[in-house]
Amino acid sequence: MRLMDIGLEKLTDTLIQMSNISVKAIELAAEAFIKGIDVSKKVYELTLQLKELHEIVTDIATELIARYQPVAFDLRYIKSCYEISYGFYRFGRYAYDIADIIREFGNISYCEMSEVQYTIELVKELVHESIESFKQKDSEKAKRVIDLDDKVDLQYRNYLRKAIKNATTDKICDLAVLLLMRYLERIGDHATYIAETVLYIAGKPSSE
Repeated sequence: MRLMDIGLEKLTDTLIQMSNISVKAIELAAEAFIKGIDVSKKVYELTLQLKELHEIVTDIATELIARYQPVAFDLRYIKSCYEISYGFYRFGRYAYDIADIIREFGNISYCEMSEVQYTIELVKELVHESIESFKQKDSEKAKRVIDLDDKVDLQYRNYLRKAIKNATTDKICDLAVLLLMRYLERIGDHATYIAETVLYIAGKPSSE
């Protein structure tokens, strides 16, 4: 085994660790939103873990490039690991933003949550597929993420239009759910960035 392979393996292991933490943060924040529970401190602690791991990925990637001057696939993979690491970190940051909604608004579990629950499940599937596409280096899963993201974008736009038109509804609910939808949409965007990076690793454009 090449010495660089040890570093590449460490990069991959750290990213998998980040993926597990980021999923935990998203699921914790989303479930708490529906139940009206403040978990902002718990989610914030997870974001700190993600930040530390992102810095570790950055250090490993920088050292590998400086020491071994990789080319071709190795260089693409190292650069991609940094991008994917940042995506996982942003998952955590947006999960914290979701958790912070309850801290600011209080218990809003009385709000209509059918669209919320559907969108949350859609985003959880999208995040799962983006992570699996990286773990398995699966281009088809990566392309599925890009398709799923269009559905998340549509949910956000539809709810925005509804919130603007429905002047008689509870504005607290409208604003809180709209914020949630926006953060979920941003999580979807970062999952798409991860998927596009997987396609870059494989040398396949996302338009294929």
